[in-house]
Amino acid sequence: MSDEVILQVKDLKTYFNVDEGVVKAVDGVSFELHRSETLGIVGESGSGKSVTNLSIINLIPTPPGKIVGGEVLFHGTDLLKLPPSEIRHIRGNKISMIFQDPMTSLNPFLRISTQMIETIQLHQGLDKKAAKEKAIEMLKFAGIPAPEKRIDQYPHQFSGGMRQRVMIAMALSCNPEILIADEPTSALDVTIQAQILELIKELTRKLGTAVILITHSLGVVAGMCDTICVMYAGRIVERGRTEDIFESPKHPYTMGLIRSVPRLDQETKTRLYSIPGQPPNVIDLPDCCPFYPRCEQAMDICREKYPSIVSFENNQSVACWLYNKEIHNA
Repeated sequence: MSDEVILQVKDLKTYFNVDEGVVKAVDGVSFELHRSETLGIVGESGSGKSVTNLSIINLIPTPPGKIVGGEVLFHGTDLLKLPPSEIRHIRGNKISMIFQDPMTSLNPFLRISTQMIETIQLHQGLDKKAAKEKAIEMLKFAGIPAPEKRIDQYPHQFSGGMRQRVMIAMALSCNPEILIADEPTSALDVTIQAQILELIKELTRKLGTAVILITHSLGVVAGMCDTICVMYAGRIVERGRTEDIFESPKHPYTMGLIRSVPRLDQETKTRLYSIPGQPPNVIDLPDCCPFYPRCEQAMDICREKYPSIVSFENNQSVACWLYNKEIHNA
């Protein structure tokens, strides 16, 4: 991992106006991504992980969604202020994304060759022959056998794991600086999941690509990521290096997630831990800690005000009243 920061997300806010009120899907998210770094964004469904990354590449459907505040600085340029033509040049070229279900991401009516060649020609300026050669090379790079023949097949002729390999080949075909992987293994069985994650890890290492990995599984990020951001109700509640998060989690929500992971080193057969309650409704959420109804260490202040961020010496940070010195000294 390099010290060079290539992406800075500052106080990003993305809201959705619905009949019931305002959904604050992303409410003040900030983080940095370094060159060649793999950053994991973890949280339950509905925590704002996917919306955060769709906001980065300006793919929020408007209406009902709208990016209402913040900055997304890519090499110092705010992507949120770029005109559509310029963001399209960056999206799929400098910043690529792999979506959850490859069957819905690939056009079922078009051959793989058509979909890959179009992307490569658009962003790389190659002629059709050179673009097809590049596409075949990337399919081979992604571990698809006989790519010269399979490139002219349709998506339904591929298995789920092979379709995801096609998506990875497409995403990396333009040598992006950042790859966003939005739960790329959720639609696959466990064996194929491991193969796909190892493939992403190997290819991005060879190409020097930085990765933002979105997942609900701490088990996945443990072997993939350099740093972790834990999201809850549209905000990052804890951030730090992977080893620090696992060795010394600070936020009660992070602790609950780690306790929910099955342990092979435990001899006693105990019931797998589950965080009590349900994620909050983020429609018109009050300005308090949204985790307090599920938290075993909740205090009165948690119901009244959202905690400020507390930083530690190892660059780990947490948004929790348990570490606020003003409260404990009062």
